[in-house]
Amino acid sequence: MYDHLETAQNPSNLKRVVIDPVSRVEGHGKVTLLLDENNKVQQARLHIVEFRGFEKFIQGRPYWELPVLVQRLCGICPVSHHLAAAKAIDQLVGIDTDNLPPAADKLRRLLHFGQVLQSHALHFFHLSSPDLLFGFESEISKRSIVAVLENYPEIGLQGVKLRKYGQEVIRMVSGKRVHGTAALPGGMNKPLSKQERDYLLEDIDQIITWSQAAVDLIKKVHTSNLPFYDQFATIRSNYLGLVKPNGALELYHGGIRAKNQHGETLLDHFDYCDYNAIIHEEVRSWSYMKFPYLTAFGKQNGWYRVGPLARVNNCDFIDTPLAEIARIQFKQHSDEAMVHSTLAFHWARLIEALHCAESIKTLLYDPDLLSNDLVAQGEKRYEGIGVIEAPRGTLFHHYQVDENDIVTKANLIVSTTSNNTAMNESVRQVAAEYLSGHELTEPLLNNIEVAIRAYDPCLSCATHAVGKMPLQLELIDAEGQLVDQLTRHSNGEFVRESA
Repeated sequence: MYDHLETAQNPSNLKRVVIDPVSRVEGHGKVTLLLDENNKVQQARLHIVEFRGFEKFIQGRPYWELPVLVQRLCGICPVSHHLAAAKAIDQLVGIDTDNLPPAADKLRRLLHFGQVLQSHALHFFHLSSPDLLFGFESEISKRSIVAVLENYPEIGLQGVKLRKYGQEVIRMVSGKRVHGTAALPGGMNKPLSKQERDYLLEDIDQIITWSQAAVDLIKKVHTSNLPFYDQFATIRSNYLGLVKPNGALELYHGGIRAKNQHGETLLDHFDYCDYNAIIHEEVRSWSYMKFPYLTAFGKQNGWYRVGPLARVNNCDFIDTPLAEIARIQFKQHSDEAMVHSTLAFHWARLIEALHCAESIKTLLYDPDLLSNDLVAQGEKRYEGIGVIEAPRGTLFHHYQVDENDIVTKANLIVSTTSNNTAMNESVRQVAAEYLSGHELTEPLLNNIEVAIRAYDPCLSCATHAVGKMPLQLELIDAEGQLVDQLTRHSNGEFVRESA
């Protein structure tokens, strides 16, 4: 579960504890904690230690390559990057999203709903449900989808099948489950065939039923362990995301809405093409991931959260009936205008999965999906901005090209980047609350990771083996003395060594 954890003294007489890597997230990151001589947490940081450089190396490429190139950012949410890039290059051929042919718009939405459904199912059932079903401090052997399938076979199987169905939607539209091709400048490359449409219709009612059951499950898990679930890693923040013109939940195209912790509107229906006027990105020396904030409110007060919790908090309603009922129950859970519980990300995530399943069914009955009227074109432009609600939050793609259609500048604000400050704050709170001053325990470290996993961060495409690496954990006091030591052997078991 951890490749490496180290403790060390530094010149300021603080103890440094490192968790590397953070497990059961997409990509590679580490956490460092600094403790004083009384073992109080003075600093907690989530470090993103991989540099990917997409913004630089796509420069010099023709713009029409971008939807294929940028989806290599991720093997979990490639469709989100594919569509955000497509929306940006639509503008380069003179087409705004509202002016796409109806068939192309609906095919893209179908593709995106499949993407969000499969990603939410993957994160909840495969990565997070072991913590929620077995407890945050359960034994290591319980922390996988395999353990869920063994102990809760019906829940585990439904999760696997929900993800598979979302992947099948992607395959029918783009030709492949991962890294397919579908979007073109100004449209889509093919309609859905009648056979493909009928194939997806076969299981959609069952998928809706399972999605509803997943919402019921997380509601039961969350409300049966109060007030702990409401307080764990919880912070109060601003929230940002897209909404439809009527204020409904929107995952594909809309205006930016931001609210503060009290539910007061800071921005509403703001044109995302002007995002540079409201968002600034701060760079810090200890992480490759930037720290965005709302410029008008400054670094200290302008940071915000994105993703399912932000979207469900910000919208006025959800325009599919079952998900709207679930949203109302979710909001009634809190006495405040906004639900701030970090663990409530899971609840909101499954409400969105239900919304996606309902929306897929509606679209599959739309005859436009079978239409060959798929591409539009206008006058060339030299700048394009595409924004979409990826599973993890609002995703920005911004490109500039020259007269030869070559990319000269690119800027991406990835969803996890916007949650960067919030994740660091949640890590700090959990570390301060649960880190023992006298004994370092492996379950304690999983508490820190539970807080990070709630955000479903996508740190990069990298993956690591789980449970096979030997590991030694040590806690050193302010005098440099070994306080506690745990060793994990190759079978995954931890053994306490005498200090």
